[in-house]
Amino acid sequence: MKNFLMTAAISLVASTAAYADNHAMDRGDMIRTRDITGGQVYAMTADNWDMDMTYDSVDENWDEIGEIEDLVLNRNGQLTGIIAEVGGFLDIGDKHVFIAVDDVRLVPTDDKSYGFVSPLSKDQLMEKENLDEGFWD
Repeated sequence: MKNFLMTAAISLVASTAAYADNHAMDRGDMIRTRDITGGQVYAMTADNWDMDMTYDSVDENWDEIGEIEDLVLNRNGQLTGIIAEVGGFLDIGDKHVFIAVDDVRLVPTDDKSYGFVSPLSKDQLMEKENLDEGFWD
C-alpha cells in the first residue's frame, strides 16, 4: 500500500509539472497560421528595407500586391518563406510564388490577423516561377 501511495504521489507531481510546462507559454505571444494565411502581402520601397526592422502596423504607403496562400517550413519546422498569390483578377492570370523568409516581415493588420511586407515589387514577384498546386503534391 505504501508503494502504491508513493507511486500515485509521484505520478501526480509529474503530471502537474507537465501540465504547467505545456501551459507556461504566454498566449499573447502565440500567432496561429490561421491568423496569417489569407492575409495580404504588401510591397514597400526597397530603399526603406531593413533586415532587422519589425513592424507593428501596415504603412499607408505600402502597396497591397497579393495574398498569403501558405507558409513554407523546412523539415526542422523553421519558417523558410511563404507562398503568395500575386497578379491576376478573380484567380485569372494569378501566380503562386515563393518568397524567402529574408524577403518578408510579419506585420499585424488588425487585432487578429497578419500579413507580410516585402521589398519585392509586384513586377519582381510576377517574374518568379509559378508554383502551381502540382508542384507541392
